[in-house]
Amino acid sequence: MAIDPICGMTVDETYAIRAERNGQTFYFCSDRCRQKFLSTPASTKHEKKPQGKAIYTCPMHPEVQQGHPGNCPKCGMTLELKTVAAGTGKEENTELRDMTRRLWLGAALTLPVFVLAMAHLIPVLGHESWVMSDASRWIQFVLSTPVVLWAGWPFFQRGWRSLVTWHLNMFTLIAVGVGTAFAYSVVAILAPGIFPPAMRPHGSVDIYFEAAAVIVVLVLLGQVLELRARSRTGSAIRALLNLAPPTARQVAPGGDHEVPLDQVKVGDWLRVVPGDKVPVDGEVVEGHSSVEESMITGEPLPVEKNIGDKVTGGTVNGTGGFVMRAEKVGSDTLLAQIVNLVAEAQRSRTPIQGLADKVATVFVPTVVTVAALTFVLWMWLGPEPRLAYAIVNAVAVLIIACPCALGLATPMSIMVGVGRGAQEGVLVKNAESLERLEKITTLVVDKTGTLTEGKPRLMDAVTVEGFDQNEILRLAASLEQSSEHPLAAAIIAGAKAKNLSLEPVADFRSVTGGGVFGHVANKNVLVGKPSFLRTEGVIDFGALETKAQELQQTGQTVIFVAVDKKTVGLLAVADPVKPTTPDAIRDLHALGLQIVMVTGDNRRTAEAVAKTLGIDAVEAEVEPQAKSDRIQKLRHDGKVVAMAGDGINDAPALAAADVGIAMGTGTDVAMQSAGVTLVKGDLRAIAKAIHLSHATMRNIRQNLFFAFIYNALGIPIAAGLLYPFFGLLLSPIIAGAAMSLSSVSVIGNALRLQKEKL
Repeated sequence: MAIDPICGMTVDETYAIRAERNGQTFYFCSDRCRQKFLSTPASTKHEKKPQGKAIYTCPMHPEVQQGHPGNCPKCGMTLELKTVAAGTGKEENTELRDMTRRLWLGAALTLPVFVLAMAHLIPVLGHESWVMSDASRWIQFVLSTPVVLWAGWPFFQRGWRSLVTWHLNMFTLIAVGVGTAFAYSVVAILAPGIFPPAMRPHGSVDIYFEAAAVIVVLVLLGQVLELRARSRTGSAIRALLNLAPPTARQVAPGGDHEVPLDQVKVGDWLRVVPGDKVPVDGEVVEGHSSVEESMITGEPLPVEKNIGDKVTGGTVNGTGGFVMRAEKVGSDTLLAQIVNLVAEAQRSRTPIQGLADKVATVFVPTVVTVAALTFVLWMWLGPEPRLAYAIVNAVAVLIIACPCALGLATPMSIMVGVGRGAQEGVLVKNAESLERLEKITTLVVDKTGTLTEGKPRLMDAVTVEGFDQNEILRLAASLEQSSEHPLAAAIIAGAKAKNLSLEPVADFRSVTGGGVFGHVANKNVLVGKPSFLRTEGVIDFGALETKAQELQQTGQTVIFVAVDKKTVGLLAVADPVKPTTPDAIRDLHALGLQIVMVTGDNRRTAEAVAKTLGIDAVEAEVEPQAKSDRIQKLRHDGKVVAMAGDGINDAPALAAADVGIAMGTGTDVAMQSAGVTLVKGDLRAIAKAIHLSHATMRNIRQNLFFAFIYNALGIPIAAGLLYPFFGLLLSPIIAGAAMSLSSVSVIGNALRLQKEKL
């Protein structure tokens, strides 16, 4: 990190522009600062390093970095934390609180100003004497002054900074437009005599306090919504950090004792009791259990852990207990790497505000130039009083160019579009996601919980001749009542679904990785793998082995059942495909999307599901970091990628994709990392979301047209183009009306989205 010696901004040496002087390298935020540096004598200023560990950066300009919160001097956006450390708590968003306070107070003061200003247009009130009275004008002045000068002060600061650094953006437009309308109105009410009689048809000059105040409130509303969205993305990081327990049980000669997680060192022995979260990454050295690892693998079934097996921090232990040796702690754990992946991907987003900023870089200097030329030409060629005419017409140019409609064009369409999506069960978290959905070419999907239900179910029961399916299931479920095996719950649930009464078990015995044995209804019952049954003296499997292979080819897990040393049947357990998934895949293919399954589940199961659904490509047994890498590779190859998932292990990939789509039936972390959430977890809603994106972006483009057509037509007229031919001038009040009409057009067009068919 380095300090720009001209403007004092902190910049990243990797991205910054540089120059050499007296054997020392200096770094700059822009070529403008570099040129100014080179044109001045040697300075005594030296580079400084940002203080503190926290680094704040701009999502749009990664070269802008500093050691404290603030706004980007180039685009005005709020800087975001670059680094995320374990143990980071929920920080108070002081800027959100400040902007919210300014919004509410500004809105409360603006409402009466707006009512007073518009009263003359209401038939019932239009003829009242107080409507155009001096008292009404002074009330508008008093109430709008704190709105503009206090509530809108941050926009003037950002606008001024954009002019100083010549990085023109949306805040430049707002500062110029609001400042002009307010300053003109103040002069009109304090010194009306300087205006020509033609501008005082009713004895007073028209004022535009309501325009200035309303623009400030609308922009504040947009800022509050943006800050809230950014706050929600930060909650995804906090939720991930909270997956790790705050303490660990350290094994010591004098007995176990709890220590803070940040004090755990590599090589420490830690005890994990039933129901606890695994504290760090390591290896089991004593005991055995089953661990819920869906956050890492996406596999819905808990995984059995024995001595020598690896365990991952943040995963949830089952009913067994074990001792582990810590191998990776702190920022080296897999969970910490997932956190950093999510944080880095979220920072890489480019906000939709960039479009307005690009327009502003051309629009602002153009408008200011036209206003300046208008003033000069009227002073040179205009009739007397030349100064008054020059001021009035220059101000009319600036007022009609005020970015009220431009400020509404995108937020109104987004607001209505988001509401329309919510009616269809599509929750859109931010405008960027809605914009990018329009351009999606590839959809990457997780398997478990996205294509499938995410909950293992008993799918089938096959018996040999002479045995009833229900009887086999009743015996197996009775035995599994005493089992800790991950598949036991699915078998028991299958029996209960058929209202089968379960029997008590005697002489129960469990063999890790093999199966279970016990006496049920005076019968010796075994349930487990073929190898386990063989060790118990069962040798004849007959046609059941062939049937088992067929079921396994479809991705189902098979468990054999033996009664009194004879194989009598098998049970098939699987994670079933959601009933709506086949239709969803057809709809998405019809939109021209390539569908790729990327899952942590085993290859055989993944390929079986993909073949059934007609998915274009499959990548199985993929770890969370690798999922994110797959997304990055697709994007590098020119694809515009949406990722649909539901688990913690999907969070980095959801954040890394152009658009992350979370299942509403999934984890909070997935939903916080994604830009779109499908409330019912139904993939068919993705097609609706894409249709919604097309409709909304089309509406935004129409709104931008409406926002600028009035400027394009009005600015030349406001400058006095018609005066030499027809003697017509566009007074500031007509300019204000045109500005309002453009806003009405934008609002009316945006409301059409409410009736859009998805």
